[in-house]
Amino acid sequence: MSWLETSISKQRSFIEGLLLDSLTQLADICALNWHDRKLLDARLKDYLGQHSNHRCRLLYAIDANGYQYSSNVSDDAIDESIVGQDLANRPYLERLDLDKESTLILSDVYIDKRTRIPCITAMNNIVRDGINVGYIAVDFDLKDLPLKNVSDIDPHEWRQIKGDPSIRGALFQQTRTRSAMDEHLEEVLDVVESLITEQGIFHAKLHFSSSRATLWPYNDPYHYRLHVLDEIISPKVCLAYEKMPYPEQAAIPVGMVHNVLKAFKLLRDADENIYLRAASLNIMNGLVGLNFSCDGSHYMRADEFMEKDMRFWFGEAACTA
Repeated sequence: MSWLETSISKQRSFIEGLLLDSLTQLADICALNWHDRKLLDARLKDYLGQHSNHRCRLLYAIDANGYQYSSNVSDDAIDESIVGQDLANRPYLERLDLDKESTLILSDVYIDKRTRIPCITAMNNIVRDGINVGYIAVDFDLKDLPLKNVSDIDPHEWRQIKGDPSIRGALFQQTRTRSAMDEHLEEVLDVVESLITEQGIFHAKLHFSSSRATLWPYNDPYHYRLHVLDEIISPKVCLAYEKMPYPEQAAIPVGMVHNVLKAFKLLRDADENIYLRAASLNIMNGLVGLNFSCDGSHYMRADEFMEKDMRFWFGEAACTA
C-alpha cells in the first residue's frame, strides 16, 4: 500500500471513529420514528438544534431500496420537495450494498455539484423490529471536519510517471540541443551547491533546457526565487541569500549534495536522445526529481538515485515511466 493510500485509510478511520456515536444516535431516532415521516423530519431537526457543535450540513433518511425517505433536514430548513428521489446511483452510495445489513459506512470524497467543494457522506443502517429498513445519511463539507495530521507517513517511495505520449513517440527523431546552461553547467552547479550547503536553500530545481533555476530558501519556504542563467551563473548571486548552517533536520548528509549535482550533469550529457531536461533536489525530504527528454519523470530518495549507474538510466527505465 502506498503512503497516499495509507494516509487516506488512516484519515478515514479517524473520521469513522469521530462520527460513530452520533450516527448511532441518529439511526436510533430514525428507527423510533420511521412510521411517521413528518415526525421523523421533526426529530432530525430537533437533533440538530440540540447539538449546536455538529459539523454536518444535511441529514436525510434513505429506504432499503435507495430512495429518499425523509426530507432534507438542515439548520435552515426542512425541504420536503426531494422525498422519494432515487439516490441509488449517487457517488456516496457506491460503497453501500443495499442488499446487505451495514453499520457505519463512509463514502469516498466527492465534489458537490452545487457548491463545487469536496464533501463526504456518512451512513448508518436503521434497524426496526430486527429488520434493516434503511439508512441515515449525513453530508459534510470536508473543510468542516477536524482532519487528523497524518504527516508522519513517509512519502518517499520511488515513483515513475509517464509523460506526453506524443513526446515519447518522437523520442528518437530528436536530438539534444545544447542550451546556454549546458555551456556553463560546472559554474552553475558550483553556485547551486554553495547555496544549498552554506546559504539555506533546501530545494533547488534546475531547468537545463530552458537555462533557469528555481530555489526555495529554508527561512522563507513559501516564496521560491526564480533565476535566469545570467543570475545563477555568477557567484555574486550568493550575496542575495543569508548565510545559514546546513540544516540538522536535513534528510541527506551535506557531502551528498555535491555527488547528486554531479550526477545530474552526467545524466544531462550522457546521451543525445535520452537526456535530463530538469532535475531537483530537496535536502529536507531527501528526494530527487528527474524529468527526461521522453517526458518521463522519476521521484526517489537521493541515496537510491546515487546507487544507479548510467546503464540503468539509458536502458528502458528512463522512458517507460
